[in-house]
Amino acid sequence: MRKIVMAVVALTLSGCVSVTGPDSQQNPPVKPTAILAPAPVSQNRAARNFLAVVQRMEPVAERECRNRTSGTNCDFKIVVDSRKGQPSNAYQTLDKSGRPVIAFTSALIAEARNQDELAFILGHEAAHHIRGHIPKTQQSAVAGAVVGGLLAAVLGAGDAGIQEAQRLGGAVGARTYSKGYELEADELGTVITVHSGYDPIKGAAFFSRIPDPGDRFLGSHPPNAARIQTVRRTVANM
Repeated sequence: MRKIVMAVVALTLSGCVSVTGPDSQQNPPVKPTAILAPAPVSQNRAARNFLAVVQRMEPVAERECRNRTSGTNCDFKIVVDSRKGQPSNAYQTLDKSGRPVIAFTSALIAEARNQDELAFILGHEAAHHIRGHIPKTQQSAVAGAVVGGLLAAVLGAGDAGIQEAQRLGGAVGARTYSKGYELEADELGTVITVHSGYDPIKGAAFFSRIPDPGDRFLGSHPPNAARIQTVRRTVANM
């Protein structure tokens, strides 16, 4: 079982974009506006935007985490993944002590056109942790690997065949609920973004500039249109 668990850990990072400050009363929710096509920003402006968003949103995300969970580590660590060659991406993971980590690659920070886009992405990643998506995905992956291995054994496969079935089963298990988790994170991320004083509808404009994953079977992400619709619906219901 330990081998199965280790084999599927790599599948369970919540990577979602292929993405001490004032509280929400000091930063009242802004009125959402229509999605526009903002112009690119300079490297210096992109860095300042990121720092401003982290400073404002981190305490709000941590408060939402504490209010919505029990016994969960809500001390978010927000970092920049500056490794060379990393694509435009943001992801949520856990460090060795179980502390939630939200990472932005340098390419994503440069790609974001305004603070609202960075804020929505950060809220989305924080929502993955608050909703417990990493342990849920790990459980689904392990269950899929176990079922795949058992079926292969029953069908008379050798050791190599059983290991391959476990790998495939783990991959299928990890992706079974991934689209739903992404939309859940979009919904709660929208709430966190609004409570931080940013506009999630402007933030969701990011989806209009990235490739649309469509609605592929066992795809890891839902169509961009579904994500934008979730943001708009959540704002309308708030």
